Amino acid sequence: MANTSNRQIVIAARPNGKAQLSDFNIVEQAIPSPGDGEVLFRNLLISMDPYQRSLMGNASSELPPIDIGQPMSGPTVAVVEQSRNANFAVGDHVVSWSGWQEYGLSDGSDLQKIDPEAAPLSTALGVLGHTGLTAWLGVSKFLNPKPGGTFVVTAAAGSVGSVAAQMAKLRGHRVIGIAGGPEKVRYLKDDLGLDGAVDYKATGFAEQLARALPDGLDTLFDNVGGYMFEALMPYFNHHARIVICGTIAQYDFPNAPDGPNRLPELLKSFLYRFIEIRGFALPDHLGSYPEFLAEVGPLVSQDKIKYSEEFVDGFENIPDAFLRLFDGRNRGKLIARVG
Repeated sequence: MANTSNRQIVIAARPNGKAQLSDFNIVEQAIPSPGDGEVLFRNLLISMDPYQRSLMGNASSELPPIDIGQPMSGPTVAVVEQSRNANFAVGDHVVSWSGWQEYGLSDGSDLQKIDPEAAPLSTALGVLGHTGLTAWLGVSKFLNPKPGGTFVVTAAAGSVGSVAAQMAKLRGHRVIGIAGGPEKVRYLKDDLGLDGAVDYKATGFAEQLARALPDGLDTLFDNVGGYMFEALMPYFNHHARIVICGTIAQYDFPNAPDGPNRLPELLKSFLYRFIEIRGFALPDHLGSYPEFLAEVGPLVSQDKIKYSEEFVDGFENIPDAFLRLFDGRNRGKLIARVG
């Protein structure tokens, strides 16, 4: 092992609003040595995801923040470099949750072996990993509406939203995706085959939405929250079903926004339109991973579910790439290649 130090990207400060590059530091630690039953691995691919903004603190989330000076948490794909655990051999590829650092140490309980011959390693962080599982849970376990209704997905060009939209389409729904910018709208319609796509950044967003939802919406997979949820409220049909997967529009603003209070209108909709709404947390459903893979793995290999990945090269470039998630500069799953 040529390297003698483990670079880590740590939380340097709690963001005040939007995250900044100055909220991160790169530090070096000694590479740990595995004890009995432990595995030392080297990260090859590191995931960047919107929920990690909540882990920085001062966010509209109830997730406990990471301590200042600690590495950002999150999934990685790694290769085992040293093993004192009978279940793992040197050279095994694994998914870990070691976060933004070059090396990790584990007792093996949080590692999942993956076969590099079965699918590209990167898919274990996206369409066949935690983002794909999130989409599958929302559509299959918590929504599962009858085919034929109008199914709306916000942030539909993202790694979660794009899978959710395609799964809904495969289940026989009329699917409308909402995304930002003409290229993402084209991707949703031409590449993913959705029935319609709306550009929320366009000046005619309200008019586009009205044209796309002439009969309202029956199901909503919401990754955005905030202003997007408010824009969709007038279109909720009777017995509409809604799952809240994320609230990316609110992560930087933990306090109530200025403007009209829409809560009374929302409560009235719940009461008189008999709307069902719920949220879920991925860690509570990791036991569903084999069932998810059994269904989605073949769909990906048969190109019935398409996916988009964007790669960033270099460990030191992770913080800047992470900030792309919040200004629309990325499309699909954002992954850093570091190994």
